[in-house]
Amino acid sequence: MGILEKIAEIEKEISRTQKNKATEYHLGLLKAKLAKYRAQLLEPSKSAGAKGEGFDVMKSGDARVALIGFPSVGKSTFLSLMTSTESEAASYEFTTLTCIPGVIEYKGANIQLLDLPGIIEGAAQGKGRGRQVIAVARTADVVVMMLDATKGDVQRALLEKELESVGIRLNRTKPNIYFKPKKGGGLSFNSTVPLTQCSEKLVQLILHEYKIFNAEVLFREDCTPDEFIDVIVGNRVYMPCLYVYNKVDQISIEEVDRLARRPHSVVISCGMKLNLDYLLERLWEYLALICIYTKKRGGIHILIFVFKYLQCHRIHRTLASQFKYALVWGTSTKYSPQRVGLTHIMEHEDVIQIVKK
Repeated sequence: MGILEKIAEIEKEISRTQKNKATEYHLGLLKAKLAKYRAQLLEPSKSAGAKGEGFDVMKSGDARVALIGFPSVGKSTFLSLMTSTESEAASYEFTTLTCIPGVIEYKGANIQLLDLPGIIEGAAQGKGRGRQVIAVARTADVVVMMLDATKGDVQRALLEKELESVGIRLNRTKPNIYFKPKKGGGLSFNSTVPLTQCSEKLVQLILHEYKIFNAEVLFREDCTPDEFIDVIVGNRVYMPCLYVYNKVDQISIEEVDRLARRPHSVVISCGMKLNLDYLLERLWEYLALICIYTKKRGGIHILIFVFKYLQCHRIHRTLASQFKYALVWGTSTKYSPQRVGLTHIMEHEDVIQIVKK
């Protein structure tokens, strides 16, 4: 039996199993097995064969945004409108067959926008070059999920399922669980909050499925078995996602209002160029970029865009390993200049001077 057949069989068993107190251990084990098989499915094939055109695009600019969606939802039109890059757009599906990068210039920042080929159902299993598309999406800072407003909620649910199955968690934070495998001593299990969804026995069974018999586990929040499995696997990506409903000029005003009120959602029309400015504002919020100035000897300031924590590689790739401390002037400090470390949270238009070892 192949991996795909095993995954389908486990998914059927999970859907058949009635969720109650008596079956929670069985469901936990099934989910652990499912995560293992999906991880094996995503591993690159060792068999020799002709390699297709790659999707690798050098990361550039101050942030990267991945534009994903089903075929013919308006991704290429959106890229052409927002950047100076022309992406072929047509009324037939799969117009875009490779990754096309563009740059959005906004508030002084350069945001790299990647127009990825349309995803189809089963992309996580490799259909329609889905694995390559998803691999690029994992490298983004924000995902923009382009949806056809005339299709209702069907596309959103299918895309979320595909991304979820390959370890991309949208608009979620990393589970607050401390996990460390050991060489001996058995399982050390503790929690700082009452647990309603996981127990020590269930945690032990899930760890045994991964051949882990000695570990330290500390739950700092009430997490689900799925979230604990994510911590064990360790390769999950947590990123913000903006759901963009295109073609709103083809639906009723009541439906537009319903979609616009959904969390993390924006309604637009690429054909009529409606609401694109508001979409840029929301995208800027989700990127959470701030501008800071680096101070050099002689008082020369250079403007750079970073995320809120100190990111030395934005200035130079070798700086993080040589970092000793930094002096910061601005609203993020109690006094100026203040000596800070790598965990200091910067604020807009702070000035920083980095001291190397």
